[in-house]
Amino acid sequence: MTTSPSEHGAPPGSTGDDPPCDLAVVGAGPAGLAAAVTAAGLGLNVMLLDAGERPGGQYYRHPAPGLRAARPQALHHHWHVFARLERRLRAHTTTGRLRHLPGHHVWTVLPEQPAETRQSAPAPAPVWRLHAVADEGPGAGSEDGGESPVTVRAHTVLLATGAYERQLPFPGWTLPGVVGAGGAQAMLKSGLVLPGRRTVVAGSGPLLLAVAAALAAAGGTVPAVVEAADYPSYAHRPAALLRNPGKLAEGAAHGATLLRHGVRLLTRHAVTAAHGTARVQAVTVERLDRDWRPLPGSARRIPCDALATGHGLVPQLELATALGCATLRTADGTPALDLDGEQRTSVPGVWSAGETGGIGGAELALAEGELAAYSVARALRGTRLPPRAAVLRGRRDRLRAFGEAMATVHRPGVGWTAWLDDATHVCRCEEVPAGAIREAAGELGARDARTVKLLTRAGMGWCQGRMCGPAVACLAGAEPAPDRRPLSCPVPLGHLAALPGAGPPAQAPPPPQPPAPADR
Repeated sequence: MTTSPSEHGAPPGSTGDDPPCDLAVVGAGPAGLAAAVTAAGLGLNVMLLDAGERPGGQYYRHPAPGLRAARPQALHHHWHVFARLERRLRAHTTTGRLRHLPGHHVWTVLPEQPAETRQSAPAPAPVWRLHAVADEGPGAGSEDGGESPVTVRAHTVLLATGAYERQLPFPGWTLPGVVGAGGAQAMLKSGLVLPGRRTVVAGSGPLLLAVAAALAAAGGTVPAVVEAADYPSYAHRPAALLRNPGKLAEGAAHGATLLRHGVRLLTRHAVTAAHGTARVQAVTVERLDRDWRPLPGSARRIPCDALATGHGLVPQLELATALGCATLRTADGTPALDLDGEQRTSVPGVWSAGETGGIGGAELALAEGELAAYSVARALRGTRLPPRAAVLRGRRDRLRAFGEAMATVHRPGVGWTAWLDDATHVCRCEEVPAGAIREAAGELGARDARTVKLLTRAGMGWCQGRMCGPAVACLAGAEPAPDRRPLSCPVPLGHLAALPGAGPPAQAPPPPQPPAPADR
């Protein structure tokens, strides 16, 4: 690790002369954990950096320690898998083979050598620099408000940065009590609280069933699960279903929980408006046609005091696209990384695993993380892939096929924009209404989200378009573009100024002075 312990609050023992580790893993969710512990078990020296304070990512969220939860595993599927990974993490940390750095937000990854040299060499890049903002914890008195710059050097990098929730706006979606479906699940897992007493769960994707089942099992009332897609559409992809009986069993278990608690499942329906003053008090639900346009005369109101909504997940690609990693389109139109059979990106020396290659769930992320670790070990040590790698490839391909089927079934229809009136805020950060975006796309000729952004400021706020990006692109008549930004999270200016080569510009030489007058 490269940083100055005295000045930058680096972990003990790190110096500017530390040699690079074999592998740096970004993200300690299922994919990152599986990759890190597998690589350490193969004898590699591993650094695991994660923005969270505890391993597990968004999937394996932990209740806050102060809550003293007696059975946190009750809120998770396959908790025993995480428990085994965590034991291996602790064991490798004890031996010094693996170093876990929680509270580290990696904001960019750069090669130490020039890009043209890296592109001409077939081998992985010799050394990468991962620049992070490290949380120093409460009470830290640094000039940057408790954040210190940290740099990790590594021969190879594995990106397991996960995904974030896709939101399609509607009138009233900014009311208190309206939360993301994943946010409602996080409130329950980490805070042991419900978003409300009566929570409607709406949007599209299998996550809705899991969220509704968890809320109902925890004692909440779920008046309805409102799904914009149609679950019978899965029958058009029998091969993906038959190859993944575990997914069918998981869906059946959620369905049984909803049935037991009397939760209605409304398919081909959507919440098209939320109503209330100080808080959401009811939602309007309408039936949709096949393009997701509301059918006239189908509107009904459902009283509630909370709404958990989301339309699937979007891969988080900022670090990868800043490196120049190639992307492709998934079946639901979102960009994902283009990976080879061993989880390598198009950039030599950089691997990826989990949701960055397309949304597929925790089981897929675990398989990809382990497979990527074997591939990294082979690249660094010249060893052969073990027989287990073939098993992992088969599992990955099977689960990827289900992920593609899932993306096809739940792909948002183009008619969803009919929910929006011109006054509805699409970009919440900059308060840009749908009418302004429609004007930019129609009268001003914008044909992509970037042009709309320049004309309206949509996407220029704190979230940098993560919340509104897909909606803005759709209103502009374009596919969502991969995020391309040099910084993946907010960074203090002092950290940027401290980077090598970022010092003050050289002073220009003083202008020549006129010669002194000669003595007479």
